[in-house]
Amino acid sequence: MSQLIEPSQIIDNFLDALWSERGLSQNTLAAYGRDLKAWAKWLDVEKSLSLFEADSIVLQQYLAFKGKEGAKTSSMARVLSSLRRFYRYQVRQGLMTEDPTALIDAPRIGRSLPNTLSEAQVDALLEAPDTDHMLGLRDRAMLELLYASGLRVSELITLDLSQVNLQMGVVRVVGKGNKERLVPLGDVAVDWVTEYLAISRPQLMQGQGVCDETFVTRRGKGMTRQAFWYLIKRYAVNAGIEQSLSPHTLRHAFATHLLNHGADLRVLQMLLGHSDLSTTQIYTHIAQARLQEVHKQHHPRG
Repeated sequence: MSQLIEPSQIIDNFLDALWSERGLSQNTLAAYGRDLKAWAKWLDVEKSLSLFEADSIVLQQYLAFKGKEGAKTSSMARVLSSLRRFYRYQVRQGLMTEDPTALIDAPRIGRSLPNTLSEAQVDALLEAPDTDHMLGLRDRAMLELLYASGLRVSELITLDLSQVNLQMGVVRVVGKGNKERLVPLGDVAVDWVTEYLAISRPQLMQGQGVCDETFVTRRGKGMTRQAFWYLIKRYAVNAGIEQSLSPHTLRHAFATHLLNHGADLRVLQMLLGHSDLSTTQIYTHIAQARLQEVHKQHHPRG
Protein backbone atom coordinates (compact mmCIF):
# COMPACT_ATOMS: atom_id res chain seq x y z
CA MET A 1 0.00 0.00 0.00
CA SER A 2 2.75 2.47 1.03
CA GLN A 3 4.64 1.94 -2.23
CA LEU A 4 1.70 3.42 -4.15
CA ILE A 5 2.12 6.75 -2.37
CA GLU A 6 4.11 9.40 -4.22
CA PRO A 7 7.70 9.79 -2.93
CA SER A 8 7.08 13.47 -2.21
CA GLN A 9 4.12 12.57 0.01
CA ILE A 10 6.13 9.92 1.86
CA ILE A 11 8.89 12.45 2.51
CA ASP A 12 6.44 15.16 3.59
CA ASN A 13 4.77 12.74 6.02
CA PHE A 14 8.17 11.94 7.52
CA LEU A 15 9.11 15.63 7.84
CA ASP A 16 5.78 16.40 9.52
CA ALA A 17 6.41 13.61 12.02
CA LEU A 18 9.96 14.82 12.59
CA TRP A 19 8.76 18.33 13.28
CA SER A 20 6.10 17.22 15.75
CA GLU A 21 8.44 14.78 17.55
CA ARG A 22 11.66 16.76 17.61
CA GLY A 23 10.66 20.37 17.02
CA LEU A 24 13.45 20.84 14.48
CA SER A 25 13.94 24.18 12.74
CA GLN A 26 12.62 24.84 9.25
CA ASN A 27 16.20 25.05 7.95
CA THR A 28 16.98 21.57 9.29
CA LEU A 29 13.76 20.11 7.92
CA ALA A 30 14.43 21.69 4.53
CA ALA A 31 17.89 20.07 4.47
CA TYR A 32 16.37 16.66 5.23
CA GLY A 33 13.82 17.23 2.50
CA ARG A 34 16.45 18.09 -0.12
CA ASP A 35 18.54 15.01 0.72
CA LEU A 36 15.55 12.66 0.61
CA LYS A 37 14.10 14.06 -2.61
CA ALA A 38 17.47 13.78 -4.36
CA TRP A 39 17.71 10.16 -3.16
CA ALA A 40 14.16 9.35 -4.33
CA LYS A 41 14.83 10.88 -7.75
CA TRP A 42 18.07 8.92 -8.19
CA LEU A 43 16.34 5.68 -7.16
CA ASP A 44 13.58 6.27 -9.69
CA VAL A 45 15.76 7.37 -12.62
CA GLU A 46 18.80 5.13 -12.15
CA LYS A 47 17.31 2.03 -10.52
CA SER A 48 13.53 2.18 -11.14
CA LEU A 49 13.04 1.59 -7.42
CA SER A 50 10.81 3.20 -4.82
CA LEU A 51 11.98 4.50 -1.48
CA PHE A 52 10.75 1.30 0.18
CA GLU A 53 12.58 -1.01 -2.24
CA ALA A 54 16.10 0.27 -1.63
CA ASP A 55 18.61 -1.97 0.12
CA SER A 56 22.08 -1.40 1.56
CA ILE A 57 23.81 -2.28 -1.74
CA VAL A 58 21.84 0.31 -3.66
CA LEU A 59 22.48 2.84 -0.92
CA GLN A 60 26.24 2.23 -1.13
CA GLN A 61 26.03 2.71 -4.88
CA TYR A 62 24.31 6.03 -4.31
CA LEU A 63 27.00 7.21 -1.90
CA ALA A 64 29.63 6.18 -4.45
CA PHE A 65 27.74 8.18 -7.07
CA LYS A 66 27.72 11.22 -4.80
CA GLY A 67 31.46 10.82 -4.27
CA LYS A 68 32.12 10.74 -8.01
CA GLU A 69 30.04 13.91 -8.34
CA GLY A 70 32.53 15.58 -6.03
CA ALA A 71 30.47 15.66 -2.83
CA LYS A 72 32.57 16.42 0.25
CA THR A 73 32.89 13.89 3.05
CA SER A 74 30.86 16.14 5.33
CA SER A 75 28.09 16.38 2.73
CA MET A 76 27.96 12.60 2.28
CA ALA A 77 27.85 12.13 6.05
CA ARG A 78 24.88 14.50 6.22
CA VAL A 79 23.09 12.64 3.42
CA LEU A 80 23.58 9.32 5.19
CA SER A 81 22.33 10.86 8.43
CA SER A 82 19.16 12.05 6.65
CA LEU A 83 18.55 8.63 5.11
CA ARG A 84 19.27 6.84 8.39
CA ARG A 85 16.71 8.92 10.23
CA PHE A 86 14.17 8.41 7.45
CA TYR A 87 14.50 4.64 7.33
CA ARG A 88 14.56 4.20 11.10
CA TYR A 89 11.24 6.02 11.18
CA GLN A 90 9.78 3.76 8.46
CA VAL A 91 10.83 0.65 10.41
CA ARG A 92 9.27 2.03 13.62
CA GLN A 93 6.05 2.68 11.73
CA GLY A 94 6.02 -0.90 10.42
CA LEU A 95 6.27 0.25 6.80
CA MET A 96 9.59 -1.57 6.33
CA THR A 97 11.07 -4.62 8.03
CA GLU A 98 14.75 -3.73 7.51
CA ASP A 99 16.72 -0.51 7.65
CA PRO A 100 19.06 -0.32 4.60
CA THR A 101 21.33 2.11 6.45
CA ALA A 102 21.85 -0.13 9.50
CA LEU A 103 25.12 -1.73 8.38
CA ILE A 104 26.61 1.35 6.69
CA ASP A 105 29.14 3.36 8.67
CA ALA A 106 29.21 7.12 8.33
CA PRO A 107 32.31 8.45 6.54
CA ARG A 108 34.90 9.70 9.00
CA ILE A 109 35.27 13.46 8.86
CA GLY A 110 37.73 15.66 10.65
CA ARG A 111 36.21 18.45 12.67
CA SER A 112 37.38 21.71 11.15
CA LEU A 113 38.01 24.71 13.36
CA PRO A 114 35.54 27.53 12.74
CA ASN A 115 36.76 30.89 11.48
CA THR A 116 37.10 33.46 14.22
CA LEU A 117 38.51 36.95 14.75
CA SER A 118 40.98 38.51 17.16
CA GLU A 119 39.67 40.97 19.72
CA ALA A 120 41.22 43.84 17.76
CA GLN A 121 39.47 42.67 14.59
CA VAL A 122 36.14 42.45 16.41
CA ASP A 123 36.62 46.01 17.70
CA ALA A 124 37.27 47.21 14.15
CA LEU A 125 34.21 45.37 12.83
CA LEU A 126 31.94 46.76 15.55
CA GLU A 127 33.13 50.31 14.87
CA ALA A 128 32.66 50.05 11.09
CA PRO A 129 28.96 51.15 10.88
CA ASP A 130 28.22 54.89 10.66
CA THR A 131 26.07 55.32 13.76
CA ASP A 132 25.04 58.85 12.76
CA HIS A 133 22.77 57.16 10.21
CA MET A 134 19.68 55.21 11.31
CA LEU A 135 20.78 52.08 9.42
CA GLY A 136 24.31 52.32 10.78
CA LEU A 137 22.95 52.61 14.31
CA ARG A 138 20.80 49.53 13.72
CA ASP A 139 23.77 47.59 12.35
CA ARG A 140 26.00 48.58 15.27
CA ALA A 141 23.34 47.42 17.71
CA MET A 142 22.98 44.10 15.87
CA LEU A 143 26.72 43.46 15.77
CA GLU A 144 27.16 44.42 19.43
CA LEU A 145 24.30 42.16 20.50
CA LEU A 146 25.62 39.29 18.39
CA TYR A 147 29.14 39.52 19.84
CA ALA A 148 27.90 40.06 23.39
CA SER A 149 25.51 37.11 23.36
CA GLY A 150 26.92 34.53 20.94
CA LEU A 151 23.53 34.12 19.29
CA ARG A 152 23.18 32.27 16.01
CA VAL A 153 22.37 34.63 13.13
CA SER A 154 18.99 32.91 12.72
CA GLU A 155 18.27 33.60 16.42
CA LEU A 156 19.27 37.25 16.05
CA ILE A 157 17.11 38.08 13.04
CA THR A 158 14.04 36.34 14.53
CA LEU A 159 14.47 37.94 17.95
CA ASP A 160 11.13 39.48 18.95
CA LEU A 161 10.86 42.63 21.02
CA SER A 162 9.16 40.54 23.72
CA GLN A 163 12.33 38.47 24.05
CA VAL A 164 14.53 41.48 24.89
CA ASN A 165 14.70 42.67 28.49
CA LEU A 166 17.11 45.59 28.60
CA GLN A 167 16.30 46.37 32.23
CA MET A 168 17.64 42.96 33.24
CA GLY A 169 20.23 42.98 30.45
CA VAL A 170 19.19 39.62 28.97
CA VAL A 171 17.55 38.16 25.89
CA ARG A 172 15.34 35.07 25.92
CA VAL A 173 16.37 32.95 22.96
CA VAL A 174 14.43 30.13 21.35
CA GLY A 175 17.15 27.97 19.81
CA LYS A 176 17.39 24.60 18.08
CA GLY A 177 14.76 22.10 19.12
CA ASN A 178 12.64 24.98 20.52
CA LYS A 179 14.87 25.06 23.60
CA GLU A 180 14.82 28.35 25.49
CA ARG A 181 17.79 29.96 27.19
CA LEU A 182 18.47 33.30 28.85
CA VAL A 183 21.61 35.02 27.62
CA PRO A 184 23.17 38.10 29.27
CA LEU A 185 24.14 41.03 27.06
CA GLY A 186 26.53 43.23 29.01
CA ASP A 187 26.35 47.00 29.44
CA VAL A 188 27.84 48.00 26.08
CA ALA A 189 25.38 45.95 24.02
CA VAL A 190 22.48 47.10 26.22
CA ASP A 191 23.42 50.74 25.58
CA TRP A 192 23.59 50.29 21.79
CA VAL A 193 20.32 48.35 21.59
CA THR A 194 18.63 50.92 23.82
CA GLU A 195 19.78 53.74 21.53
CA TYR A 196 18.64 51.83 18.44
CA LEU A 197 15.18 51.17 19.91
CA ALA A 198 14.80 54.80 20.97
CA ILE A 199 16.08 56.48 17.79
CA SER A 200 16.57 54.26 14.78
CA ARG A 201 13.76 51.72 14.95
CA PRO A 202 10.95 54.32 15.24
CA GLN A 203 12.32 56.04 12.12
CA LEU A 204 12.49 52.76 10.20
CA MET A 205 8.96 51.80 11.31
CA GLN A 206 7.36 55.18 10.58
CA GLY A 207 4.24 54.55 8.50
CA GLN A 208 5.15 50.88 8.00
CA GLY A 209 2.61 49.16 10.23
CA VAL A 210 3.56 46.63 12.92
CA CYS A 211 6.55 44.27 13.11
CA ASP A 212 7.45 42.03 16.06
CA GLU A 213 11.10 41.52 15.12
CA THR A 214 13.56 43.65 17.08
CA PHE A 215 15.73 44.53 14.10
CA VAL A 216 13.97 45.78 10.99
CA THR A 217 14.79 46.95 7.48
CA ARG A 218 14.00 50.36 5.98
CA ARG A 219 10.72 48.78 4.84
CA GLY A 220 9.74 48.02 8.42
CA LYS A 221 10.13 44.25 7.98
CA GLY A 222 12.28 41.68 9.73
CA MET A 223 15.75 41.25 8.26
CA THR A 224 16.70 38.12 6.33
CA ARG A 225 19.74 35.98 7.04
CA GLN A 226 21.11 36.81 3.57
CA ALA A 227 20.74 40.56 4.10
CA PHE A 228 22.58 40.43 7.41
CA TRP A 229 25.33 38.28 5.91
CA TYR A 230 25.79 40.92 3.22
CA LEU A 231 26.12 43.59 5.91
CA ILE A 232 28.80 41.65 7.79
CA LYS A 233 30.85 41.16 4.63
CA ARG A 234 30.58 44.86 3.77
CA TYR A 235 31.62 46.01 7.22
CA ALA A 236 34.49 43.49 7.26
CA VAL A 237 35.85 45.15 4.12
CA ASN A 238 35.45 48.59 5.71
CA ALA A 239 37.27 47.33 8.82
CA GLY A 240 40.18 46.00 6.76
CA ILE A 241 39.49 42.36 7.65
CA GLU A 242 40.81 40.24 4.78
CA GLN A 243 40.22 36.71 6.07
CA SER A 244 37.15 34.78 4.99
CA LEU A 245 34.17 35.08 7.31
CA SER A 246 31.06 33.01 7.92
CA PRO A 247 27.65 34.14 9.19
CA HIS A 248 28.65 32.72 12.59
CA THR A 249 32.05 34.44 12.82
CA LEU A 250 31.00 36.67 15.73
CA ARG A 251 29.46 33.66 17.52
CA HIS A 252 32.79 31.87 17.19
CA ALA A 253 34.65 34.98 18.38
CA PHE A 254 32.30 35.26 21.38
CA ALA A 255 33.06 31.67 22.41
CA THR A 256 36.80 31.84 21.77
CA HIS A 257 37.31 35.14 23.60
CA LEU A 258 35.32 33.94 26.62
CA LEU A 259 37.54 30.86 26.87
CA ASN A 260 40.67 32.96 26.42
CA HIS A 261 39.58 35.03 29.41
CA GLY A 262 38.94 32.00 31.62
CA ALA A 263 35.29 31.10 31.05
CA ASP A 264 34.15 27.64 32.13
CA LEU A 265 33.32 25.24 29.29
CA ARG A 266 29.99 24.23 30.87
CA VAL A 267 28.91 27.85 31.16
CA LEU A 268 29.87 28.42 27.54
CA GLN A 269 27.79 25.40 26.54
CA MET A 270 24.74 26.95 28.23
CA LEU A 271 25.31 30.35 26.65
CA LEU A 272 25.67 28.89 23.16
CA GLY A 273 22.69 26.57 23.56
CA HIS A 274 24.63 23.40 22.73
CA SER A 275 22.86 20.21 23.77
CA ASP A 276 26.15 18.26 23.79
CA LEU A 277 29.35 19.44 25.48
CA SER A 278 31.43 17.85 22.71
CA THR A 279 30.11 20.50 20.33
CA THR A 280 31.40 23.22 22.63
CA GLN A 281 34.78 21.57 23.12
CA ILE A 282 35.91 22.50 19.61
CA TYR A 283 36.52 26.01 20.94
CA THR A 284 39.15 24.71 23.33
CA HIS A 285 41.19 23.77 20.25
CA ILE A 286 40.95 27.34 18.96
CA ALA A 287 41.99 28.73 22.32
CA GLN A 288 44.89 26.26 22.49
CA ALA A 289 46.00 27.24 18.98
CA ARG A 290 45.93 30.88 20.03
CA LEU A 291 48.05 30.16 23.12
CA GLN A 292 50.62 28.35 20.98
CA GLU A 293 50.72 31.27 18.56
CA VAL A 294 51.26 33.78 21.37
CA HIS A 295 53.99 31.58 22.88
CA LYS A 296 55.76 31.28 19.54
CA GLN A 297 55.66 35.03 18.94
CA HIS A 298 56.66 36.25 22.39
CA HIS A 299 58.68 33.57 24.16
CA PRO A 300 62.46 34.05 23.71
CA ARG A 301 62.80 30.40 22.74
CA GLY A 302 59.50 30.13 20.88
